[in-house]
Amino acid sequence: MKNLSIIVGSQMGSAEYVAEQLQDALAEEGLSVTVHEQPVLADITNTDWLICTSTHGAGELPDNIQAFAAELAEGEALNDINYAVIGLGDSSYDQFNQAAKQIDHLLLDKGANKLLDRLEIDAQSEELPEDIALAWLPQLIKVLC
Repeated sequence: MKNLSIIVGSQMGSAEYVAEQLQDALAEEGLSVTVHEQPVLADITNTDWLICTSTHGAGELPDNIQAFAAELAEGEALNDINYAVIGLGDSSYDQFNQAAKQIDHLLLDKGANKLLDRLEIDAQSEELPEDIALAWLPQLIKVLC
């Protein structure tokens, strides 16, 4: 069974809710999924990663994922990590999905292997964020399985 860690960066709960919806859908596909709402690098091993993060303030990472990002930046190469990123943002702001972009670039710089192009969800869309993420999910399942 494939193991997947969903690493959540959420300030107001939107990314957390999307992550929970994805966890349920992935579990139905037979994947072993763990959601990390207070991620610590040492706790997330032997697994592929799905980072699901919103952007806070003027393009910052949400509070709960800042320490994790600092660990990544200061840590060793991540050549054995496969990952995908989902960003939740609002295109009416200049720093649209900046947190997701930052995490994505950081992981690439550390040598991690990107599974899919970053999914950027816009709060200006008429669709619910979780519906957009769930519609994208079969692409991730295809590359994981």
